[in-house]
Amino acid sequence: MKSIHLLAVAVASLGLAACQKPTQTRPDEAVATPAAAAGAATSGLGAEGAAPATSTLTPQQQALAALGQKNIVYFDYDSSEISAEYQPVVAAHASYLVKYPTARVRLEGHTDERGSREYNIGLGERRAQAVRRALLAQGVADAQVATVSYGEERPAVEGSGDDAFAQNRRVELVQAP
Repeated sequence: MKSIHLLAVAVASLGLAACQKPTQTRPDEAVATPAAAAGAATSGLGAEGAAPATSTLTPQQQALAALGQKNIVYFDYDSSEISAEYQPVVAAHASYLVKYPTARVRLEGHTDERGSREYNIGLGERRAQAVRRALLAQGVADAQVATVSYGEERPAVEGSGDDAFAQNRRVELVQAP
């Protein structure tokens, strides 16, 4: 488990060093999220952190890599409704999961720090379930999708400002083993 975190940090560091711009950001979002690093760690990067040649990737790994950093759905304050802006993210993951029925995804629901712990766990779950319903409606098998709510416990960004709050109200789509 510790080595996975170290690998994720190493991959994130290499990504920042290469000055790659994320493919999905909000105008008010300037900090890379932990999910981006986790997505890169599961997208076919080698142990040294360098991407193997495309010819050595399986078609499934290539499809997963094509999803890139499009693995986060952000939500409005106190809402579990998926906005039109993030429907393409859900659709891309649904397409991948339908094409590769052995693939699995874990939907991790998060909230900002406002509200009680209990309320935020419930809100994170409602957000994860909203994404789950959207995936299932597009043909993804129920067994391919798991949900978990972390509420406010795992913020993407520390802070109490509107920008931090906006980045913490999210569902991360994490490829599961």
